[in-house]
Amino acid sequence: MKKVIGKILIVIFVVLLSFGLIIAGTGYNMYSEAINEVPLEQKVAQIKEKDNYTTLDEMPNIYKKAVVSVEDHRFYTHGGIDIIAIGRAIWNDIKAMSFVEGGSTITQQLAKNIYFTQEKELTRKAAEVFMAFEIEEHYNKEEILELYLNTSYFGDGYETVKEASRGYFGKEPMELTDYEAVMLAGIPNAPSVYAPTVNLDLAKQRTKQVIDAMVKYDAISQDEANRILDEGEGYSLSNQSSNIERFVA
Repeated sequence: MKKVIGKILIVIFVVLLSFGLIIAGTGYNMYSEAINEVPLEQKVAQIKEKDNYTTLDEMPNIYKKAVVSVEDHRFYTHGGIDIIAIGRAIWNDIKAMSFVEGGSTITQQLAKNIYFTQEKELTRKAAEVFMAFEIEEHYNKEEILELYLNTSYFGDGYETVKEASRGYFGKEPMELTDYEAVMLAGIPNAPSVYAPTVNLDLAKQRTKQVIDAMVKYDAISQDEANRILDEGEGYSLSNQSSNIERFVA
């Protein structure tokens, strides 16, 4: 009986290994085709030519802390992929028998945003990993974060931090209150749900999730979190209508 079980386990291992190699090989080919068609340097240049491209210097520190905390809290220490996050995501996906968690880093999301589709496919995920390594090899963390924040979608047609800040709050990014900055950081996870113009209550719930992540990963103290939450009490977009008018043609 033990020999039979052993043989079965060996067969399962071989099948899984073969499947993994096929996925990795197909993903590598997808990555190679993409980068040969449009080199990374050219892609980055195209991004920086966008209207309202927003540099990190134009973004408040609280906003950048919020993004890293909620999207990829090990961003500054990993080399493009987060093995811990991937392992957790695989386990949760297996339990749910569906793609419920991606485990993608900010670098992987940037790779997806500029080269691949949003489809949850294993081959695309593999290609994304190879592209993440390529990006990390040529750009530093600050450059990667800046590019990511200028390729994320914020809803309502806004594709940069500057556009979203002006459109939702009628302010330049550096003029945002801490509460508004944290709210903005939570939108790209699901713009159709968390955009404040879609459902302000859900946007506020998402903001609380981002603040909790910031506390959990030591980006801010609990006292700072309480202050920001107090700042958001009774918050309404109607209060920003006069500000928004200055950016409406």
